[in-house]
Amino acid sequence: MNTLNIRKSEASTPASRRFDFRVPTSDDGKSVWRLIEICPPLEANSQYCNLLQCTHFAETCVLAERNGEAVGWLSAYRLPEDPETVFIWQVAVHPGARGEGLGSALIDRLLARPGLAGVKRIMTTITPGNRASWALFESLAKRRNAPFRQEEWLKRGVHFSGDHETECLLTIGPLGGRQ
Repeated sequence: MNTLNIRKSEASTPASRRFDFRVPTSDDGKSVWRLIEICPPLEANSQYCNLLQCTHFAETCVLAERNGEAVGWLSAYRLPEDPETVFIWQVAVHPGARGEGLGSALIDRLLARPGLAGVKRIMTTITPGNRASWALFESLAKRRNAPFRQEEWLKRGVHFSGDHETECLLTIGPLGGRQ
């Protein structure tokens, strides 16, 4: 397994005492893919997609491990047309690590990175039935003292030919300083 690189800014919350957080590498693509597979309702991407996230988008992704096993994953990217906004694509928490604040800790680690200092907003999409994700992002908005807006974005009948639930677009921001 790779050497763990935990930044001082990433070692400030209770979850950091139970998990090791780091920037992913190409060696992590398969374990990320396996983690997402066991985290419904998240959709599994191809292994190639996860490899690209672990390499091309590594600075906006966070891997959490416990005892060398991947137990948490956050993938994100800055919007090309709006670098003050980071889009969080997926947050995966291993079933055995749920209820420990890991989802919030992954987001906090991402936002604490020096390369994301100019981020003022977070966007993500969530299906109406994904209660855990709604709770995570509503909690984030409260902790960051930030407005929380939602709207239907990618619609079941229009964009997914009826094969996927509607995705609601959430925008949180401008972000406040409280955590």
